[in-house]
Amino acid sequence: MAAAPCLPEALARAQDAAGIGLFSFDPATGLLHPNPAFCRLHGLDVQASLPAAAVAALVLPEDRPAFAAEGEAVYRIRRTASGTVRWLARSTVPEARGSGEGPARVAGVVRDVTAERAGGAELAGREQHYRTLFEQMDEGYCVIEFVDGPHGPQSDYVHVEANRAYAQHAGIENVVGQRLREIVTDGEADGWVALYGEVLRTGTPIRVERELVATGRYLEVAAFRFEPPSRRQVAVLFQDVTSRRQTEHRLHSKAAHLEAQVNAQRRDRDRVWALSPVLKAVTAPDGRIAAVNPSWSRALAWPAEETLGRTLPDFVVPEERPAFEVALALLATGAAQELELSCLTATGGQRRVLWTIVPEDGLLYAFGRDITEQRHAEEALRQSQKLEAVGQLTGGVAHDFNNLLTIIRSSVEFLRRPELPEARKRRYLDAVSDTVDRAAKLTGQLLAFARRQALKPETFDVCERLRGISEMLDSVTGARIRVVTDLPGEPCYVRADASQFETALVNMAVNARDAMDGEGALTLRLDAPSPLPPIRGHAGAAGPFVAVSVTDTGTGIAAGDLMRIFEPFYTTKEVGKGTGLGLSQVIGFAKQSGGDVDVRSHPGAGATFTLYLPQVARPDEAAPSRREPPVGGGDASLRILVVEDNLEVGRFCTQILEDLGHRPVWTENAEAALAALEADAAPFDAVFSDVVMPGMGGIALARLLRERAPHLPVVLTSGYSHVLAQDDAHGFELLRKPYSAEELARVLRTVTGRRAA
Repeated sequence: MAAAPCLPEALARAQDAAGIGLFSFDPATGLLHPNPAFCRLHGLDVQASLPAAAVAALVLPEDRPAFAAEGEAVYRIRRTASGTVRWLARSTVPEARGSGEGPARVAGVVRDVTAERAGGAELAGREQHYRTLFEQMDEGYCVIEFVDGPHGPQSDYVHVEANRAYAQHAGIENVVGQRLREIVTDGEADGWVALYGEVLRTGTPIRVERELVATGRYLEVAAFRFEPPSRRQVAVLFQDVTSRRQTEHRLHSKAAHLEAQVNAQRRDRDRVWALSPVLKAVTAPDGRIAAVNPSWSRALAWPAEETLGRTLPDFVVPEERPAFEVALALLATGAAQELELSCLTATGGQRRVLWTIVPEDGLLYAFGRDITEQRHAEEALRQSQKLEAVGQLTGGVAHDFNNLLTIIRSSVEFLRRPELPEARKRRYLDAVSDTVDRAAKLTGQLLAFARRQALKPETFDVCERLRGISEMLDSVTGARIRVVTDLPGEPCYVRADASQFETALVNMAVNARDAMDGEGALTLRLDAPSPLPPIRGHAGAAGPFVAVSVTDTGTGIAAGDLMRIFEPFYTTKEVGKGTGLGLSQVIGFAKQSGGDVDVRSHPGAGATFTLYLPQVARPDEAAPSRREPPVGGGDASLRILVVEDNLEVGRFCTQILEDLGHRPVWTENAEAALAALEADAAPFDAVFSDVVMPGMGGIALARLLRERAPHLPVVLTSGYSHVLAQDDAHGFELLRKPYSAEELARVLRTVTGRRAA
């Protein structure tokens, strides 16, 4: 077991291990006697002694004065091997020596303080950094310490420390050492002292905002207590928030102003919603109602509680709901819609409402204008205009028919003279026959204008008809008018009365000829398919329609005449050159056929009349043609049941049939005709009946006979029948009045021959 080292030896080893350098210096020899730690601190090899000059050579030049001083010294060395710089702290004490032995030796201790110096420098740098920040910041900062008042026990605070910003807030350059009550007005000092006293007493930090009454400024103050409480110091941070408060005040005032404006606008909006005479509704995309304004209830009598949750179509008359459903589908595409509908009221009535519906932000906004009274007024105006037209019509018809009757009456008077030569008799008879034809044409035009003419619609190719008409127009227009046709390459079909269609085209061509004074160009053009545009205030339609236009290069039509040219007997031609019924026939035929007529013209630039008729599909293969009656089969004596309520016409018809070799039986109404059919044992070959009669009409009689006696032919006759004008599918032969004996004989041969076949 090794012997324990002695105490000095053990202490030396511990110091060496701790990096503490020990040395002794002998001034007489100039040698240092270091321990190993001293050598390592200076970057030297461990040695028992070395010259002091060798150590001094390691010291940086600027630190050599400090190294040479006695006692305490801190200096830097640069180690030879590594070149690193280290801070060393040295302490020396002289060793006592006997007298006469020369200068006293020096003992010393050296330690490495590089880390300490670095930390101290960093701390000093940070302190300087924060000091600079402390001085430059805009917020005022101070430390105050509680003291007794200068004149008694009144408490106060003295400023221990303050930055530049605080001095500016206080308005005093040297605020350190000043008491709080000396720099704050008397009215405010007690409040500040009490505030800081609460912080000092409780240790709870505070943050408050105070107004300086004297200056009108606002300060935001934060204060906290320094620990320990015995120091009786409070740190205070000031920030001038006057500008912020002013900005907040302006913003608050502006917000209050804007809020007042919004409230005013909201009140105005609510007034518009509540007081507007327009019906307003907000609905979902499917038309389900979310809100209605009071005008809804005022106009339709439906209270809001009975309206919300239902759909707008629920309040539309059933026959118009499909149109509303179509509008909803179009609204889904984002397109606003305008439509006129009859709306149901809570009292069981109806109101006519013009709706404008706009889609926006996933909702539908509906605005309705009650136009019931307006429509009533318009209807009253139309009735008044109709009465005026009837007056014009009556005068025109009387004038024209008086002219025709004059010819007939004069001719009949001459025919009664027994000595009248045969040639003159034929001339007067021809005059009577021609005048009757003219009278029949006049009544046909009147019926067409009134849309009461019994049409015979058939499906035909408009292109084919126009080609035929264009060839025939040369004889109507004259050689100096060039007729041009512009037709599509494919057939185009309509269902209408072909004869009336041709008459309408001829009437328009005659008008064009007269407008060009017999010289110019006349163009017939066909466009299909085409939509029907809005015409004279009437809504248009998608179609498809066939558009047949007649364009001339004439003088055009004055704006004041455009709205009147379709009136009966209205004409701009000279007296005796026009009846004023040509365009009336055109518009009557168009309307009765489901179409319309439009006109575009400017004075001096010609005119274009466009006839619109519904387009139909290509017809099926033509049905087999009717078989002609056997030769002579229709000339046999027939037993005919005549049904005519007019006595003169009945007698005359009976006379005609007898002169034709037939055996007529005349009854004055349908009921008598049915009785005759049941009572007579001999069968009838045909029934010839008027359409308009008291009691059962001719069509009802014909349909009843078709059920009871399907093989008995029925021929109807009429000069006027709104029933025939509205229904072209009655399925019976029709002979228009006035008819001739030849026409009557031909139709009887046709129906009886068809039965025989």
